[in-house]
Amino acid sequence: MSALITPELVALDKNLGAAPSSVIRHLAELVVGAGRATEIESLYADALAREAKTATGIPGGLAIPHCRSAAVKEPTLALARLTSPVDFGAADGPADLVFLIAAPEGADQEHLKILAKLARSLMKAPFTAALRAAKTQAEIVELVTSVVAPTPVAAGGAAHANVGSTPGGASADVKRIVAVTACPTGIAHTYMAAESLVAAAKAAGVDLQVETQGSAGLTMLDPAVIAAADAVIFAVDVDVRGRERFAGKPVIQVPVKRGIDEPAKLIKDALAAAENPNARRVGGTVSAAEAAETSEHFGQKVKRALLTGVSYMIPFVAGGGLLIALGFLLGGYEITEVADTVTLQNSLFNLPEGGMLTYLGAVFFKIGALSMGFLVPALAGYIAYAIADRPGIAPGFVAGAVAGFMGAGFLGGIAGGLLAGLAAASFAKLDVPRWLRSLMPVVIIPLVASIVASGLMFLVLGGPIALLTTALNEWLSGMTGASAILLGLILGLMMGFDLGGPVNKVAYAFAVAGLGTATVANQAPWEIMAAVMAAGMVPPLAMALATVLDRRLFSVAERENGKAAWLLGASFISEGAIPFAAADVFRVIPASMVGAGVTGALSMAWGVTSKAPHGGMFVFFAIDSFALFALAIAIGTVIAALLVIVLKRYARKTPLVIANAAAPALVNA
Repeated sequence: MSALITPELVALDKNLGAAPSSVIRHLAELVVGAGRATEIESLYADALAREAKTATGIPGGLAIPHCRSAAVKEPTLALARLTSPVDFGAADGPADLVFLIAAPEGADQEHLKILAKLARSLMKAPFTAALRAAKTQAEIVELVTSVVAPTPVAAGGAAHANVGSTPGGASADVKRIVAVTACPTGIAHTYMAAESLVAAAKAAGVDLQVETQGSAGLTMLDPAVIAAADAVIFAVDVDVRGRERFAGKPVIQVPVKRGIDEPAKLIKDALAAAENPNARRVGGTVSAAEAAETSEHFGQKVKRALLTGVSYMIPFVAGGGLLIALGFLLGGYEITEVADTVTLQNSLFNLPEGGMLTYLGAVFFKIGALSMGFLVPALAGYIAYAIADRPGIAPGFVAGAVAGFMGAGFLGGIAGGLLAGLAAASFAKLDVPRWLRSLMPVVIIPLVASIVASGLMFLVLGGPIALLTTALNEWLSGMTGASAILLGLILGLMMGFDLGGPVNKVAYAFAVAGLGTATVANQAPWEIMAAVMAAGMVPPLAMALATVLDRRLFSVAERENGKAAWLLGASFISEGAIPFAAADVFRVIPASMVGAGVTGALSMAWGVTSKAPHGGMFVFFAIDSFALFALAIAIGTVIAALLVIVLKRYARKTPLVIANAAAPALVNA
């Protein structure tokens, strides 16, 4: 096993600027320079994306930015000791010790256990004091190596703070608490939160056992320990695996970072919950995102649920749309009239009139149409899932199917999904007898929530939403001239705004939702789809072109990234521009928006249509007036490239803390 840290991975007493992004970038450069990662931009973007999810500053002047990245070849630690501390979001102020923990996507368990041990060691004052006192890079390496050296104790198991003398680790009058810690990457916060909770419990005289659900492996708490516990703490940002094991226990649930920042308060709150008969209890059916619920406003919860539904809906639409386009290519537009008959009455051994192409066109078209039929149910089902976890899926799908049946379409799916999710979540909070709890998520909640949500759709909401949907479709179908150009401009601006983020998703979801209503007679939804796809291709293509037109304005890494951006842009992957936006958001994003907006407007003005929801240049067969489609993209690309060059040359640059702008999302989904 190679060393996790070497002297060339240590930057001692450096001033790396005022922003976390500049520190992270320097550490990423050290990792790549040491030959432990293949590419700076990918590692940098992945680390920034993790930073955007949860601030990595922790008490004591520390920060531990970390990520899994395909660019990383082997697990690596890089350290910067700063002369000018940088604010990484810790409650007690900026950090002067910054560890970058970089793990490959498929890191082995032994390496991950070592990383977990380091994370725990960072919570110990003598270790961090020694890091601050070290004189040389070699001393730093020796200190880190000493704490991550293999020991008989498994790093991925359950941590504990036992007080007392009974076999269970506590005397009869000592309170018992169990806890679970987990974070999205499972590398650092998971184990640091566990260490903080253990130390706080020991100071409070409480028997605490912690289950760390991280990357270093999982050793579940003994069922007898859970049964004896007076309360539970979930310090998590992801699903609790095996949540049903804690059913009925008073629970305190918070984001994992609070386990690091406020362990003593969490222990106190858990003890209070244990004494409160009305305290919230684990029901085994609460949403995975509930970890952040204490800090989320209702509007934020709705937005998160909608984006979750759209993200899960996209695969149905992308595959279905491409299959429909292939059906048209092979069987012609008239395939819509004969697809049902051909697929039911013919086969490879009994070809219809028109031969093999007609038959294959009918098959592809029908598979695509059936896939597109899941658009509204999948949207509604996964909106409900985001609110109420698995018990919300069935009521959501049913409510979505009702919306489709009533002609309420995309808007009906949103309403049905929200209703189903809220109904399922409400019933999940009921305090029911223990013997009934196992039936709640599987039978009772899906049944009752389906009746509530679908009943409201049938009796109250479905009809008005269907009328609104019909009016919207008729309005879009009738758009011509200036109104269509304005719509294209707005959608283009949205596509260039956050490169796959929430605003981009809204525009893309609006376009794909209309594909199910498009016909040869009503091609407005296909025009909207073409405008959105063309606009989404502009940002990466523009950045690629800019690196060619004026290489001096871009770093060596950016010029290399520009080469990849050509292909990413041509494939309709807006994320190809993220590394540029991460490094220079106030120039790249405005330029991208202008270029994408022009392209969207031109596409609508020229009546370009796309029957495919994804694929860019590679689905040319599904795009009518492909030459005009390509010309609109070329014009927007040139405008955005020239604008970003002008801004880089003449607009003054100020330090910037990067947060959301660099966060990768689903590919235009």
